[in-house]
Amino acid sequence: MKATSKFKSAASAVALSAVLVVPAAFAVQFVATSAAEAAVVRNIVVSGNQRIDADTIRNYIAIKPGKPFSSADIDAAVKALFGTGLFSDVQINQSGSSLVVKVSEYQVVNQVLFQGNKKVKDAQLAGAVQLKPRGVYSQAAADADVEAIKAAYRHVGRDDATVTTQVMDLGDNRVNVVFNINEGGRTKIAAINFVGNHAYSSGRLADIIKTKRSNVLSFVMRDDIYDEQKLQADQELLRRFYFNHGYADFQIVSAGAELDPATNQYTITITVDEGARYTFGDISVDSTIPEVDSKSLQSVVETHQGDVYNAKDVEDSIINLTEKVADSGYAFAQVTPRGDRNFENHTISVVYTVDQGAKAYIERIEIRGNSRTRDYVIRREFDLSEGDAFNQVMVKRAKKRLEDLDFFQSVDISTAPGSEPDQVVLIVDVVEKSTGEFSIGAGYSTGGDTPGASVQGSITERNFLGRGQFIRLSAGGGKRSRDYGLSFTEPYFLGRRIAAGFDIFKSTRQYSKYDSETTGATVRFGLPITDSLSTQLAYNISREKYKFDKGCVPPSDGGTCDVSQAIIDGVEESPWIKSSISAGLTYNTIDDMKNPRSGIYANFNTEFAGLGGDAKFVKVTGRASYYQMLSEQLDLVGLISGGGGYVSSYGSGDLRVFDQFQSNDRMIRGFEYNGIGPYALTPKGKFDHLGGTTYFNASAEAQFPLPLIPESIGLRGAVFADAATLYGSGINRHVGEADEFQVHSSGLEWRASVGVGLMWASPFGPLRIDYAVPVKKSKGDKVQEFNFGMSTRF
Repeated sequence: MKATSKFKSAASAVALSAVLVVPAAFAVQFVATSAAEAAVVRNIVVSGNQRIDADTIRNYIAIKPGKPFSSADIDAAVKALFGTGLFSDVQINQSGSSLVVKVSEYQVVNQVLFQGNKKVKDAQLAGAVQLKPRGVYSQAAADADVEAIKAAYRHVGRDDATVTTQVMDLGDNRVNVVFNINEGGRTKIAAINFVGNHAYSSGRLADIIKTKRSNVLSFVMRDDIYDEQKLQADQELLRRFYFNHGYADFQIVSAGAELDPATNQYTITITVDEGARYTFGDISVDSTIPEVDSKSLQSVVETHQGDVYNAKDVEDSIINLTEKVADSGYAFAQVTPRGDRNFENHTISVVYTVDQGAKAYIERIEIRGNSRTRDYVIRREFDLSEGDAFNQVMVKRAKKRLEDLDFFQSVDISTAPGSEPDQVVLIVDVVEKSTGEFSIGAGYSTGGDTPGASVQGSITERNFLGRGQFIRLSAGGGKRSRDYGLSFTEPYFLGRRIAAGFDIFKSTRQYSKYDSETTGATVRFGLPITDSLSTQLAYNISREKYKFDKGCVPPSDGGTCDVSQAIIDGVEESPWIKSSISAGLTYNTIDDMKNPRSGIYANFNTEFAGLGGDAKFVKVTGRASYYQMLSEQLDLVGLISGGGGYVSSYGSGDLRVFDQFQSNDRMIRGFEYNGIGPYALTPKGKFDHLGGTTYFNASAEAQFPLPLIPESIGLRGAVFADAATLYGSGINRHVGEADEFQVHSSGLEWRASVGVGLMWASPFGPLRIDYAVPVKKSKGDKVQEFNFGMSTRF
């Protein structure tokens, strides 16, 4: 009993103690927790700062003396200080009634230096790295900059460039950052192989893509640099090429590159599956909008039954249909093409379905990335503006226009939801590129009015002051010529898609017996009518002055210079003023202006002189060139061209000798410049060709790749046949006059020549050498079998 009683007494004591102690413990815990949850300090002490003022650091944190704060506030303060990017370490602790903020500042960059770089300039590397003078240094930023420098070298074909970082402590928490660069060797492209192609040769496909095989000109062209993004773009070029030439099932099976470390050269292999070639089957338009008649839309469709399938024609048809339906008041209409393949006869029937699309409006157009180009330069390429109906076709057209400006490395247009369900935001992201050019070059020509060697330099800006304007200042010449020019073009005159500009020029020429000097200006306007048709209007004024060489004194002045009276009159009548207006029409469907293979280029021009000045004539000229692939597999291109011109004076007086047409290599090859047509005799019985009032010419040519020569070099051969006639004269004098002379012109008499040519798409422009043999000529004609110069024969 005593034991039991003692146990009960002990238990009672423990229970009593628990009653007293537990609440006390909870109280202590509550007080401690409350102190942690709601601490208060009298002051904030900052240590470790060297450059940044203590008050600035205190302002970054939300904790204030005399006000309670929690552990969450301390975490937020640490994050806020790290978020400034000024500190490499931050510690915040409470010490009694003080809150101690201890920081370690990042070092300040004094200079960023590059050593060992020759192929990539300092300015280019400085733009690629994050570290900047007066900025903060961090190891993470330095590591990122090393990779950025390596990427810059990859873009110039130096994949094995190595970069190390050296940090030089200058004291006072300042450092110089030095990037030591070993540029390594230049990677090249040894071969570009195509697998699975049957319809087109590998050389033809290699010509389509931008990446080229390394050759002797690669150091100038810089097109033999392997880049993964560039290869992806090349794949898209191949797809578009095949889709536009009938191969609707075309696929790229694989595309990749292998680097041989021993030679530092890539081998690119692109495997394709061409599929069958299709033609268009039935073409129809189906409108689900009752008020829109399907038959009325058929006229704007670019695809036609029996034609080779062409994806671009389908795209153009969608655009034309969308615009026509929108003009009828249905701005939200959507045009969807539906293709039906017939695998047996290889045709694709297309039905263009016109539906009333969902209503959506453009809330705003947001442009990003244009640090130089003005917003309005980008906005004006859109046929849409804020508040207009959203139309995907119009957006795609605007994207193509922006890319065609050649102001940007890339253009991306995306959409984002607007403030309302029926509102969308157009986001235009652009990456700008350099649009200024300084060029200097040399050339040589055997024809034209300035034969021989020449040099030319120019300064060009295609996006002047970010306004989208074009300006060029040029100067050049050779032994017997000088040329100076200033050109300016505003592509959107008065806010409309009208190109307006002016040209100021001065040129001098030294001919065999006389010199000329022409100073003038042109004010011009250009208006696109359709994507392939445009018109031009210009006002021209010039002052032309001629004089004989010092060593050439005409017989009329007591000299013995052997020159015809017609030339003497033309020289002595100068100087004169020519004031004229001219108008032109150009039709262009050429696929590639640098290396055409299909399409038509035609222009028609007329000039009326007599708005004041001395010259009074009407001149009309026209020329057309038609390119057609004769063999896709052989890359054989056919060219047929023809042209003509007529000039006639009006009012009193004849034409001046220098107003007439003079022959050149564009008219017929195998003859000298101004070497055919009407002529007058010199005192010694030689022929002075005076030009003519009428000419006609025609040419047929076949162009082909040269065997055993890589396509990437850009050399092609040609065989051709030319025919031309130049006749008529507007400068006849009447017998009995003191300065009488007779112009010999045999009328409509044709000349003809045949020959071979060598064309080179060089880095300096298209060069061409022709060897032509006249097979039909007339009395007095001057032959020149070789012709060399820069030309693209449109």
